[in-house]
Order: sequence, then C-alpha cells, then structure tokens
Amino acid sequence: MSEPSFFRRGRVLRVGAALVVLLALAGYFAAQQRGGAPAGSRCVVRSADDPAETYELSAVMAVNAATISAVGTGKGMPERAVTIALATAIQESSLRNIDYGDRDSLGLFQQRPSQGWGEPEQIMDPVYSSEKFYEHLAEVPGYSRLPLTVAAQRVQKSGFPQAYAKHERDASLLAAALTGRAATTLTCGGATQGPGEEKELRAALVRDFGEDVLPATGAAGSGTDADGAADGPRTVELPVPSAEGKRRGWELAHWAVANATQLGVAEVTYAGRTWRTGGDWETSAEETRGGGTGAVRIVVSEG
Repeated sequence: MSEPSFFRRGRVLRVGAALVVLLALAGYFAAQQRGGAPAGSRCVVRSADDPAETYELSAVMAVNAATISAVGTGKGMPERAVTIALATAIQESSLRNIDYGDRDSLGLFQQRPSQGWGEPEQIMDPVYSSEKFYEHLAEVPGYSRLPLTVAAQRVQKSGFPQAYAKHERDASLLAAALTGRAATTLTCGGATQGPGEEKELRAALVRDFGEDVLPATGAAGSGTDADGAADGPRTVELPVPSAEGKRRGWELAHWAVANATQLGVAEVTYAGRTWRTGGDWETSAEETRGGGTGAVRIVVSEG
C-alpha cells in the first residue's frame, strides 16, 4: 500500500526544515570567519593587574577592535570612549563587520542608512563607522561619567539598552591594551593568511592612524629607505617621539600584534620587549632604536 500523501508531505517539510537549519549554521560559521583570517587564529588580552583575568577573541575581532581604538585615539577621545565603543561593537556585531542585521542595520555598530548614518558602503568601512560612532558619542554631555550602558544607548538608541553593560569588563581590558596604557597585555597566535607585505602593512597603518604615523622619508634617525622600510624590505619602523610617550609606542605595538594574522606580521619589538608569532612578549636583547622613547619595529613574515 502506498504511503498517504500527507505523510510524504510531512517528511518533505521536515527534510526542508533540516536543510534550512544546516544552511543557517553554515552561514553563521562563515560569518565568524569573515575578514581574511584563518580559522583557529586567536588573540588573548590580559589584565595588567591580574594576569588570570583574560578576554579571548578571534583574529578577525582583534583587527576590528584595533581599528576602533586607533580611530578613537586619533580623534583625541579618552580611553573611556574607546571602552564604550568596543563594548557597543561587541554587543552589536561581536566585533565583526557584518553586512546584515535588524532591518537595514550594517557593520560593526549596526548603523542604519535609513537613520542617517551614511550610505551602506560607508557604514561597511570600519574606519568610517567608528568615526561616526565617536562623533555621536562626543555630543553626549558628560558621557565619560555616565554608566557605560547609558552612554552607549544615547548613541545607539537600541531596543535592548541594558545589553551593553555585560561587555564592559572585556571592553575595558581591550581598551587598556589597544590604547597603550597596559603594556605587553595583548598576544595573538595561529597561522597567518600568507606572507606579509610591508606595503600592505604601511597602508593599514595609514588607514587606521593617518599619514603621520609613518616617518617622513629620509627623516633623521628613521632608519627607513624611500619606501618607508627599515633594516630590509620586510621591516617597518615607527619612531615614537618623547612627546607622545611610551603609551603611544605600546598602542602601535599592540595594533601590530592584533593585525598579525591578517597582515602577516611575524615579529614586533618595542621598549626592550619582543613578540613573535604564537608566543608571548619576551625581553629583547635588541636595543630600541630611534629618538625619543624609541621606535616600534614590525617585521612581516616571508611565508
């Protein structure tokens, strides 16, 4: 006897539902890896006061966090503002530059073109979206003294205004490292996506920090050639003037580590400490170079 048609239809519907779930999961995991970093690449930020207090994040997340921080300090925003921005992006997108969201929400902060945040292609630029977030945050009176979730909500106008608070601890650890206040607290490990190119490294530095981050060609003590490389074609050296202090140096050093997987950075040296791929910060036998408080020396991988 043949199977009743309603049984067949039920089985088809169940199979179809299962396929939808599988496709959704595949899309989710694909989204987790957006940004060009190999699967399994991870970063860890530790508290300077308690090394047991940590926050682990993917290399893709670290790259976006570093951009958010660099844009903030470049606009003269304090560490508290960077913490608010990072906590917001953790909540809104898990620090991933996603091209989907509620209604027309996009990007790291899930900003909406229909609400005046910009064109979709602008919002999908992490530098632009970070700048817009800080511009709106700066307009909030006394934001640095407000509870984090209140300050973030004044900018975002979210339907879940209390959600930002749960990310404050992790965002604080990230901000302390990425603004350079807490030295040697960020490490990253895992395979890079390929050999590094110093030109790509310089372009990424300028994208996040502006052109002034690179030494002037032929500047005294810069140790750079006409292409801005130092000590060979795979090294970039960033002098840190005394006026900017070591905090600026550690900001640049941690930025380089956060971008290591994506840009193929193999080694970073600053203030007598060296980080190498997959390792921790170690005392360096090499003296810091350049004037002022030394220089951040970044070496990209040969593959």
